[in-house]
Amino acid sequence: MSSNGLGDPVETSVSDEPHPKGRVDVNLSVVDNRTRLAELALDPAVARIRQEMADQSAAFETAPAGLVVAWAVERFGPKLALSCSFQEAVLIDIAVAVDPGIEIVFLDTGSHFAETLEYVESIRARYDLNLTVTSPVDGADGHPCGTSQCCEFRKVRPLRRALSGKDAWVTGLKRSDAATRRHAPIVSYDENWGMVKINPLATWTHQDLVGYAVDHGIPQHPLRSAGYHSIGCAPTTRPVGEGEDLRAGRWADSDKVECGLHL
Repeated sequence: MSSNGLGDPVETSVSDEPHPKGRVDVNLSVVDNRTRLAELALDPAVARIRQEMADQSAAFETAPAGLVVAWAVERFGPKLALSCSFQEAVLIDIAVAVDPGIEIVFLDTGSHFAETLEYVESIRARYDLNLTVTSPVDGADGHPCGTSQCCEFRKVRPLRRALSGKDAWVTGLKRSDAATRRHAPIVSYDENWGMVKINPLATWTHQDLVGYAVDHGIPQHPLRSAGYHSIGCAPTTRPVGEGEDLRAGRWADSDKVECGLHL
């Protein structure tokens, strides 16, 4: 039993199965911390960190992504983690150049394409990543991929547990991804997560990502060449047609646009 940094107990278990160097599989139980987060919102210390991060975000509006990551590593040290969906590896390339040992978190939903899992392993080997892989929490079987609560049990709650004890997390969120992300700050205190959230690529476009990957020789996800531009779980992801929005292939048969990590 450990704490998630918000005073909530967290039960974790680490698999005894052998894995490649640097990879740890974590199975995590569900503990609801909404009440504690509400309390934190009224804490004067939280108000101070909220303002500090808002000021820092404004200062970073035109800063290179590497500088933002370097600040985050210096500011938060081992209390920092980076979550990655492994649709591509640009942010990983930038982050490990700053801190080769930064913890990378991958959310294994149990429904990923085989190509995604292969890509995870190829990138892990390329950078010798300090990789943590989560699993769906208890109760996920009752919410299959594509149902209304699937992401809650397969992404949101596992990530919340994986970030236990952390003060900040780095994401690959971009303003150009969707209208819901159009005003995403580069740095903020995330009220929903009760911690600092850092988006070094917030100002980047899809073309910026592509250009960086080409310039730095980063392997692309195997499904990119098949027309998949936003890659999530296999049952809810399709190739994007000519002229469609790059995220049109996600949850195409519903009005869903976010999984819940970035609300």
